[in-house]
Amino acid sequence: MSGLYEALKQAEMEQRGSGAAMPESANPAELFSTAMVGSVDLKAGGSVESQVVPTSRLVAVTEPRSIGAEKFRVLAARLENLRKQRELRSIQVTSSVEHEGKSLIAGNLAITFSQFPSSKVLLVEGDLHRPKLASLLGLKPLPGVGAWWSGQDDDVVPFLHKLSDMPLWFLGAGQPCDQPSNILQSSRFAQAFTKMAGTFDWIIVDSVPMQPTVDANLWSRLVDGTLLVVRESLAPIKALKKGLESLDNLKLVGIVLNEASEFAHGNYNRSYDIRRPEKKRL
Repeated sequence: MSGLYEALKQAEMEQRGSGAAMPESANPAELFSTAMVGSVDLKAGGSVESQVVPTSRLVAVTEPRSIGAEKFRVLAARLENLRKQRELRSIQVTSSVEHEGKSLIAGNLAITFSQFPSSKVLLVEGDLHRPKLASLLGLKPLPGVGAWWSGQDDDVVPFLHKLSDMPLWFLGAGQPCDQPSNILQSSRFAQAFTKMAGTFDWIIVDSVPMQPTVDANLWSRLVDGTLLVVRESLAPIKALKKGLESLDNLKLVGIVLNEASEFAHGNYNRSYDIRRPEKKRL
């Protein structure tokens, strides 16, 4: 929370004037409360149809009875239980290097959370360099964080899109950005993110690999926790250690070992056949 608090503190100083000083007694709770006044009105956002295809491997949608989908339900349940012990509303999903499957994990996890009763979930395309989530979800190009940043309005609602009939909203990256760090470390984005955190039950950010950019570190200052994806036989130990050391506020909530077993692609219909056995002919 300290990183987000500092960003909000900076925003408050800017509103008071460049020469004004923030009182030493500034209460973090008061700053968060102020930032969350007038939290986002989701009715003002748009709606889009998601066309998820089987090859996307978003099993939470395409194979809801599979072992893979069940594992995401287990992961979501564990995270729900964890936030009974600590503040946990927003999570970034990251990895040590590319191609470890963080986007698939983030997408499946957000969809799984959205299937919980009375749940409102936001999925953020946090990789502003090479966004992939929109294509995985079968979405047409949408204006996103880049368009919001280049505009004058601080209201992020027009860039939130509700997916089909699910209680799942999507904030895309839009066009790739040259310098995402300018956005992620700005007080303007910190305020917008805080308002979203006050609106949704869960925010899942498909972040960037921890190396070589600084973006994962900047995201770690905004979110409540980090979920690390490690792909078996791919993640170099040296890169993993270096990446973890690069985060100022690690706040690690768990590690997902991706593609550890082919058994994960099984299906309940095949694994647990509940049909009555056929009678043998005499």
